[in-house]
Amino acid sequence: MAQNIFPDAAAALDGLLYDGMTIAAGGFGLCGIPERLIDAIVASGVKDLTIASNNAGIDGEGLGKLLRTRQVKKMISSYVGENKEFERQYLAGELEVEFCPQGTLAERMRAGGAGIPGFYTKTGVGTQVAEGKEVKEFDGEEYILERGIRADLSIIKGWKADEVGNLLFRKTARNFNQPAATCGKICVAEVEEIVPVGSLDPDCIHVPSIYIKRLFNGSPYDKKIEFMTVREREAGR
Repeated sequence: MAQNIFPDAAAALDGLLYDGMTIAAGGFGLCGIPERLIDAIVASGVKDLTIASNNAGIDGEGLGKLLRTRQVKKMISSYVGENKEFERQYLAGELEVEFCPQGTLAERMRAGGAGIPGFYTKTGVGTQVAEGKEVKEFDGEEYILERGIRADLSIIKGWKADEVGNLLFRKTARNFNQPAATCGKICVAEVEEIVPVGSLDPDCIHVPSIYIKRLFNGSPYDKKIEFMTVREREAGR
């Protein structure tokens, strides 16, 4: 087994978790989420976490598991509409929430990974998003300063990786996984398949191995669906 390949999520996270840390998590809803890593974090009991993620999953699934066990102190998110426990904790003052427009959140992660401490954007100008932030004028237009996100740990879910950590995502599962992978001091990736070096087309690599410090195969996975919508069967069929 290669030095950076681990047998499971618990082994891949060994020595990395501590109370009060900041974690950047890939995924969108239940699509492309690092579910094995989330389960291992739940089992670890680490607490007072700040998590940067597009959302917090749903009740009892994805990052919603960490909310249920009260291990999260703060969420940096853009969408929270499908999680009743998230809503309950926020309204009760039990959870700190930093709402961030979706594109801004992705760029904050990307900027953090690129070593850019901050950038100016028009998104959120004149709204609550801009409260307390520096406003600067460029070419007669106002922009607000957003800080890049630099996390203590990134957790992501990939489709395929080779044995040194070059990684591919499948379709929309790329979502926030790609910027999240780059913005952590260390990135741990779970994948559905690990293939020999040279098996992946170099022109198709989504995240190069330099970002992936620890890797494991989390298969098999069950595809979870947030909402199932079906069409009524037509008469005679």
